Amino acid sequence: MIVMKMLKVVHNGVGSNQKIHAKILQNEQGANFYMRKVLFLTLIFPLALLGACANHEAKNPSQKNNGEQAAHGDHNAMEAMNHGDIREATSSATILPSFMKNKPQKMQDIYLAVAQNRELLEKIPCYCGCGESVGHMNNYDCYIHENHKDGSVVWDDHGTKCGVCLDIAEKAIQAKQQGMSVKQIRAMIDQQYKTGYAKPTPTPEV
Repeated sequence: MIVMKMLKVVHNGVGSNQKIHAKILQNEQGANFYMRKVLFLTLIFPLALLGACANHEAKNPSQKNNGEQAAHGDHNAMEAMNHGDIREATSSATILPSFMKNKPQKMQDIYLAVAQNRELLEKIPCYCGCGESVGHMNNYDCYIHENHKDGSVVWDDHGTKCGVCLDIAEKAIQAKQQGMSVKQIRAMIDQQYKTGYAKPTPTPEV
């Protein structure tokens, strides 16, 4: 009888210990689940923020470079046109643009001479095809795009890439220096370039 009671006590003790261990295990599992949940949220939240920023930049790409655009917004002295020619302004007709810096001296001299012979070269056509390709009206347009009232000039680098443009300007200016009239020079250029060259610019007759 005594032995039976002792066995019952031992059995009850073992059962209690098992319940305690089960409770502890349950608490540990709950704690582990909670920690995993916290860790998951800790990782996901920053990623969500990054994703939101990326989407904002994709929808508003112009805002990303506002600082850069503001920094470079004033550098418009040189402009590359769709047809490949470069136009650049200088304060006067005696100051060549930067794209002439490494050009041959003779080419630089022709550009400067063209600037001093506007009245002549606006009456002389160009036969390189620039009338149709870039809308030039005369040989002068191959070198200078625009003259401003303040004396500043917008240069065009078309002439630097065209031997025909350079030859026509050089011949016309030399003929003027030799005493030929504008009408005579025009007739000379038309005669020399009427065959074997492109259609002339739509320069009005003299």
